Amino acid sequence: MTAPSTYGLSTQARNLQWLLTDLVREVPGVNSVAVVSSDGLLLLSSDPVTDGAATAPQPKSRGPRGASADLATIVSGLGSLTTGAAALMDGGSVKQTMVAMEHGSVFVMAISDGSLLGVHATPDCDMSVVAYHMALFVGRAGHVLTPEVRSELRQSMENTP
Repeated sequence: MTAPSTYGLSTQARNLQWLLTDLVREVPGVNSVAVVSSDGLLLLSSDPVTDGAATAPQPKSRGPRGASADLATIVSGLGSLTTGAAALMDGGSVKQTMVAMEHGSVFVMAISDGSLLGVHATPDCDMSVVAYHMALFVGRAGHVLTPEVRSELRQSMENTP
């Protein structure tokens, strides 16, 4: 889990980290997870980061190069693209985006504050199970991800050794 230690973090920030870790551990086929702020900054990630480079064990299958940073960039880009497309089509707000690829899938789900939850999963994952657990995370995290907690998480990411 990306963050320094949980020491010094608020209960809300620690709970979000726990929810993210639980999502990765409990859902078959999930390689990595990232929570990105509405302005595209990585707030939480399932991959440990050291000096800006991912140092996680090898993923179960191919994943984005640079893991945390690349997944955050992809999630932010997909979120922006689909929001623009929805506006052009008078489609309302985007609730979920899914990209199925030959060697995996990327899911993006909106969190109530404009932040995004992104998941990179294996090609053989059960998409409905991944989407269900993402919705649970969003439901639990949405009210906790206040401006203060976002700021705290952003700062903890910047201070990661």
